[in-house]
Amino acid sequence: MLSGRRLDLLDPSPVDIEIEDIAHGLARVARWNGQTEGDWAFSVAQHSVLVEEISGNLQPHLDIQWRLIALLHDAPEYVIGDMISPFKSAIGVDFKNFEQRLEEAIHLRFGLPAKTPNKIHRLIKSADRISAFFEAIQIAGFSEAEAKKIWGKPQLEISLDVTPLSTGQAKQAFLDRFHALMGELER
Repeated sequence: MLSGRRLDLLDPSPVDIEIEDIAHGLARVARWNGQTEGDWAFSVAQHSVLVEEISGNLQPHLDIQWRLIALLHDAPEYVIGDMISPFKSAIGVDFKNFEQRLEEAIHLRFGLPAKTPNKIHRLIKSADRISAFFEAIQIAGFSEAEAKKIWGKPQLEISLDVTPLSTGQAKQAFLDRFHALMGELER
């Protein structure tokens, strides 16, 4: 990693994980395989900030640790990239287990529960689908009807601006939100 840490992907240790590495990597990983409108790719870092925001809108009194887990929901992608589920299945390794071990190490690094409770996981998945819906219709070339078929129409009355940020802006937005949530968590 750029921080100088050496991360063993098969046996990740929380001590080898740095938030700056996560933010840097996620800001450079493109959602939609980069097939989006705009001068910049829509990054996983920017998507993660949206998912955390949506999670808070879905559950206004959501505990800070769960909001932080929402922000970090795709954090393993800082080293493994953003792959669609069918491809993960096709590559022939137990990718879910691999990804889960990395996610648990990330959670432990920041003092969070290693495993996300099912209720919180479902909330984050809902927020993820809402984000995908808006991303699809605003920057990925989907019609609203197509997006409704795939992700469903969001029940939440929310409007999101999904304008891709530069890599540096996305990284900073992710870090700013992370540090704000950690500050609240430490109070």
